[in-house]
Amino acid sequence: MEPQQHQLLLALHGLPEGATPTIGELAARLFIQHHSAVELVNRLEATGAVARQPGTRDKRQVWVRLTPAGRAALRKLALAHRAELERSGPELADALNSVLRHARGELAS
Repeated sequence: MEPQQHQLLLALHGLPEGATPTIGELAARLFIQHHSAVELVNRLEATGAVARQPGTRDKRQVWVRLTPAGRAALRKLALAHRAELERSGPELADALNSVLRHARGELAS
C-alpha cells in the first residue's frame, strides 16, 4: 500500500463525528487536490479497502466508507509500525539524546 493510500485510510477512519466522508473532505484533510483524492479512492476501491455510496441527504453526493478489508489493512499496518517502533525506538532515542547533548554543548560554548 502506498503511503498516500494509508494516509487516506487514516483520514477516513479518523473523521470526527459530523464530518461528511466525501472525496472533497478527504482531499482537504490531506491537503491534496480533489482529482488526486479521486485517484487514491479509485485505487483503494479496487483493492476493496473503501467503498463509495450515495450521500444520505443528497444522492448526487458520493460518500466514501471504510470496508472491513480497509479496517483490517489499517490494523495490520498499525501493528507493523508499532513493532518497528519497539524495535528501533531505543536506538532512535539514543540518537536524539546524542544530538541534544551536542546542541547543548554548542550553546554553552
